[in-house]
Order: sequence, then structure tokens, then C-alpha cells
Amino acid sequence: FSWANLSRNLLLAYQSFGVVYGDLSTSPLYAYTSTFKGKLDDYENETAIFGAFSLIFWTLTLIPLLKYVFILLSADDNGEGGTFALYSLLCRHARFSLLPNQQAADEELSAYKYGPSSQFASDSLFKRFLEKHKSFRTVLLVLVLFGASMVIGDGILTPAISVLSAVSGLKRNTDKLTDGLLLLIACIILVGLFALQHCGTHRVAFMFAPVVIVWLISIFSIGLYNTIHWNPNIVVAFSPHYIIKFFSETGKEGWIALGGILLSITGTEAMFADLGHFTALSIRLAFATVTYPCLVVQYMGQAAYLSRNLSSIDNSFYDSIPGPVYWPVFVIATLAAIVGSQAVITATFSLVKQCHALGCFPRVKVVHTSKHIYGQIYIPEINWILMILTLAVTIGFQDTTWIGNAYGLACMTVMFITTWLTALVIVFVWQRNIMLAAAFLLFFGFIDGVYLASAFIKVPQGGWVPLVLSFIFMTVMYVWHYGTRKKYNYDLHNKVSLKWLLGLGPSLGIVRVPGIGLIYSELATGVPAIFSHFVTNLPAFHKVLVFVCVKSVPVPYVSPEERFLIGRICPRSYRMYRCIVRYGYKDIQRDNGDFENLLIQSIAEFIQMEATEPQSSSESSSLDGRMAVISSRTFQSTATLIVSEAEDSGLSHSIQSSKSPTLQSLRSAYADENPQLRRRQVRFQLPPSPGMDPEVREELLDLIQAKEAGVAYIMGHSYVKARRSSSFLKKLVVDIGYSFLRKNCRGPSVALNIPHISLIEVGMIYYV
Repeated sequence: FSWANLSRNLLLAYQSFGVVYGDLSTSPLYAYTSTFKGKLDDYENETAIFGAFSLIFWTLTLIPLLKYVFILLSADDNGEGGTFALYSLLCRHARFSLLPNQQAADEELSAYKYGPSSQFASDSLFKRFLEKHKSFRTVLLVLVLFGASMVIGDGILTPAISVLSAVSGLKRNTDKLTDGLLLLIACIILVGLFALQHCGTHRVAFMFAPVVIVWLISIFSIGLYNTIHWNPNIVVAFSPHYIIKFFSETGKEGWIALGGILLSITGTEAMFADLGHFTALSIRLAFATVTYPCLVVQYMGQAAYLSRNLSSIDNSFYDSIPGPVYWPVFVIATLAAIVGSQAVITATFSLVKQCHALGCFPRVKVVHTSKHIYGQIYIPEINWILMILTLAVTIGFQDTTWIGNAYGLACMTVMFITTWLTALVIVFVWQRNIMLAAAFLLFFGFIDGVYLASAFIKVPQGGWVPLVLSFIFMTVMYVWHYGTRKKYNYDLHNKVSLKWLLGLGPSLGIVRVPGIGLIYSELATGVPAIFSHFVTNLPAFHKVLVFVCVKSVPVPYVSPEERFLIGRICPRSYRMYRCIVRYGYKDIQRDNGDFENLLIQSIAEFIQMEATEPQSSSESSSLDGRMAVISSRTFQSTATLIVSEAEDSGLSHSIQSSKSPTLQSLRSAYADENPQLRRRQVRFQLPPSPGMDPEVREELLDLIQAKEAGVAYIMGHSYVKARRSSSFLKKLVVDIGYSFLRKNCRGPSVALNIPHISLIEVGMIYYV
């Protein structure tokens, strides 16, 4: 608890108000109205209102304060939170992942070892049982995808309910406004909100925290005033005795009304999901010292007002505002609703990016909205889909109670899934007694289950919306994951035999022309089938071949020093290498035009490293699998190659290029038309070192000459089809579902920032 650490956490706590608490802090706008509207119309009396406040107080205390702030914020993954963070933790500490592209080298990543060492619990019977049954791993993935789909549903419902609730405040003082006009104002605000997403939150983020803090102070002051002015006796409702009285009076209707009570904690998941932008201590400080007391006092004040003004239940929040401060509070409420919506939309973009990284979402365009703030992204396709669905929900329902039913179900489902995943984390990651996990699951699972059951009762009254949306999103995610997995397994089982390559000799039985061929594949080991397809159909190939695999590992971030994993395929004379580029699920793949140069430097470093390190056996160099992590830091320290900025005139006489003048003119025209894709031109030279091994020198010279001759990118243009013997369902999923998604998402070459002028695509049909 040094002063520097405390001051940093206080600053982060201040910033967290704008990002984390916008949604949770706007719940008083609609919580009481949604609770009493419908089944509790006949129970609008003081006892019911005292009971409702007691329920809200204990719900706020048990779920956000106890479960999230004190327990769940500790279940982070290298400082990251959310459903996928829990899933990646589980995949690292137990073999729960369904995509078989893990390597032993991934376990050496510094971020991989986060959390307690798994040596002690590695042989537990429960763990081996779950790892052995693929059906459990499938259920776990479906559960995570369902939770992710519900969070995307939140991104649709939060703006709808927040903005509609805030705008409804205009009705109190202006009788001329019809419901249709209010709906139009809400829709204009929503369209504006989504239209401004491409600017990025950083342009208005400096306003977010002050808006939410002013909002919290306002609702705290109004709550305190209403408590003292209307009914100070409301303080007795802190006793859980009033919850018993509430249920004894209202019975089944009271239980159904829990669907409205749970709206008081919507937005709680953001505390855990947005953990990566802040620290656990800063979020705990912000919630325990400011957000929690302000919300409790506001709900208490609103209950005190309602106990004396039962007719105001339909518009309880705005009616409880004292006249002189009505308009300022209305303006702040609208701004707070927009801030809360903005935070959820941004979180949805981040979640879709994580889904894609784990192979569960089609490729989409990711735009970086800030040069300074890492992780702030904008996804155009998702933004417009969210906008259309939000407007459809707003115009379709026009009623915050129905949208509230949908919203409550979505939020509670995410919390329920998080509880189950946390119980697994307690066993497999924290390595605590299984009885402790069972106790956690029973206690919080029971509370979540009661609320979830109550929310499911309201499926006919709007609760069906998140279920339908989640089903659609989850189907897209699972179909994409299934197709990706089948395609990977096909590649795995149809790898090119190394004996076949060795039998062809160093020339591979074809003409080896100057240049570097980068062959992209999803395979982390072995030679992909597209290579043999290419070799058997074309009589020439590049002198230097690099098999590139860009893969995601189950950690949030991979440091640049650990990103490249370089190895050799076949003996030295073949000039064939492997490069695995590793990214975490929250890493952003930025194209700064330096990939080729980093790759050349990494391979050169590997060649030098391999020559200095002793071989384990004479044959080891001919095997596929000898890999080494090449850090960018070693480039400066060892300087295997001298790097200098290349002049255009200087390149022409350095080596006789294999490219025709026509192709060279096409390349320069392409560069002129696409200045943003212009790559940094550098020249590599060998340093004067008399002691260098002649074979190493020759190999490095071949590498430099190949680079100057040009780099070509070779990718498989795959068509995935189900086998004829497959079931009807599999044909439906692969031939129609997966094929449709592949045709309508971004191409792999675009996603990997590959220049079109250098791209060669090899057609392949996969029968899976």
C-alpha cells in the first residue's frame, strides 16, 4: 500500500465510474416500476414497498458486493475478467479446449503460468474424468458461448431500456408530448449513439466519469431528501424480516416480481468484464465507497416516497425528484443513460473480438479507434447490427417493463453461467477443496437460480427476446467453431509426409527460383496439404520457404518478445522454415508493415542460434519440431544482420530480381494507390565476421538474396464440404451454414493484412 500505488488506484477508480458503473447506476430509473407493474398491481401498499426495498438492498449486498467485489474479482486471468477469461483459465489448467492446436512451447509463455502451479492437482480423479469426456468439454463451450451471446443481447437491450427510461421523464412536465413523439426522440438519440461509435470512446471518455459521478451524487442527495422528508421509518426495511413479510403477503406474485427486483443489479457483470482496463482494487474502492452507498440511499429514498405516494409507481423515479432540481436531474439522467449504453456497446465489440480469437466467431473488420489507449476497438458490421436490433426492440415494445423483462433475463443468465464457471475455477485453478466450490455453487447458484426462474416466467412478456437473439448468435458461433475444428482436423490428418519431402531432395524435384514464399496455414506442426497441391501442379517454387501459422493461445496477451516461434523443416539445404506467430485473445493484430522484416531477422537469429547450440543428435536438424522463441530484443544485442533503410535506386543493382518489368510497374502502381499499405523498405547485410561458419554464412546470404528478390504470400482458398456419407444435420451445418459464413465474412488475407499484389491462392476442397 505505497502512496504511488494508492494514488494510481484512486485515479483508476475515478476513471472506472464512466466505463464500469454507467449501466448499474441507471437502474433506479426503472427498477421499482418494473417490479410493481403487472402482477403486483393489487399489492401497492406500504408493506410491499418496504419488502421490495429490503429485497433490493440484500440483492445489491449479496450479488454485486459479496459475490463480485469480494470473490469474483480475484478470479482474473492476468488482470483480465469476463466469461472468456474464466474459460481460458480452465483451458490452461485442464485440457478443456476443443481445438487441438496447443503446443508444449505455449506453456512456456510468461502469461500462461498465471495463477497457482498446477502440479499438485494434476492427477485428481474429477479432473481426469472431465478431460476424458468430450461431451463435457462441448457442454462447457456451449455454456460459454451462450453467456457470450447473452452479453451481446445486453448490448442491444441496455441502450433501448436506458434511453427510453431517461426520455420518459419528459412526460411529467410536458403534457403535449405523445408516446409516439417520445419514441421518436429515443430513436434519434439511439441512432446518434451508434453513428458516433466510429469516432471511438476516447474522444468523449474524459466526460464519462464526471457524468456518472454527478449522477451518483444527484441520486444520493435525492434519496436522502426523500427518506427524511417522506418516511424516515424506511430504515427498518434493512431487516430481512420485511422480505419474509413481502412474500407472505404477495405469495406467487411476489416471486414473479423478482424479475423486476433483479433490474437493480443489471450491469454488475461489467465490474468483472471490464477488469482488464482497471485493477481489482480500483473497482472495489469505487463500488464499496461510492456506487454501493449511493444506490442504496437512492432506492431507500424512492421507497420512502412511494410509501406515501402509491399512485406514482408508474413513473416512480421522476415523480420522486423535487420540483426545483427536476430539469438538471433529467439532463444528467439522459447523459448517464448514454454513458451506460456506450460502455456496454464497447464491451460487446471487445467480446466479439475475443470470440473470434478463440475460433468462435467469423472474421470481421476491427478498427482501432485510439493510438494511445490499447484495446479500444470498433467493429462496423456488429455496430450496425446492434443498432438495427436496438431500434427494432425499442419500436416493437415501446414499454420499459417489457424491455426490462428481456434485459433482466439476459443479465441473470450471464451471472448464473459465471457462477458455474467460477466454481470450476475454484477447483481447477485455485486448487481448493471441491466442497468449498460446492458451497459457493449452492449458495450463489441458489440465489441466481431463484431470480433466473422468476425471469423465465416472464418469457411471454418480452423475455423471449434475449433467448431468440442468443440462439441466433450462438448458432453462428457454434457453426463457425465446428467448421473451423473440422477443417483443422482435416489438415492435421492430411499433412505432407516428411519422408516424401526428404525423398524429393533439396530441390523438391522442381525449379527453385529466387524469392521467399510465405505459406500460410493453420497447422502448428507438419506441412499442410496445400503445399503438395501447389508443388504437384506448378513446376517452380521459391528458394526459401516459410510455413507461417498465426494462432491464438488461451492467454489475454502475448508479449512481443515471445510472439515469434521459429523452427526448421527438413535439413539445412532445403531452406524450409516454420514460423508460428502467437497472439492472446485480447491482443490486437496491427499491421505496421514490418512483419516481413521481423520475420527475416527472426529466421536469421534462429540460424545463428542453431549453429552455436549443440545438436542432441546428428539427425535432429532434419526433424520437424525443433522450435525456438526468438525475441525482438535479441536483434539489438546480437546483430546477426545489419539493417539499413533501403533507397529505391539502391535496390535495383543489389540483385537481379526475378520479377518482370511489367510486374514491377504493377507493384509500384499498387503502392501509389494504397499509401496506407506501403511497407517499410529495408536492406539486410551480413556483418563482417571472419569466425562465422561458412554454411551459416551461405544460408544467411541465401535468405538476404531471397528477401531482395521479393516475398510472395501463398494461402489456401478452401471450400469445405461434408462427406457424402454424412448425416443430414452435418450437411446442413457444413454445406449451408459454415459455407454461408465463410463467403460473407472477411477473407483470411484481408484479416492478416496481406498485400493483394503479392498473394497467391491455392484452391482446395476439404471433405470433412
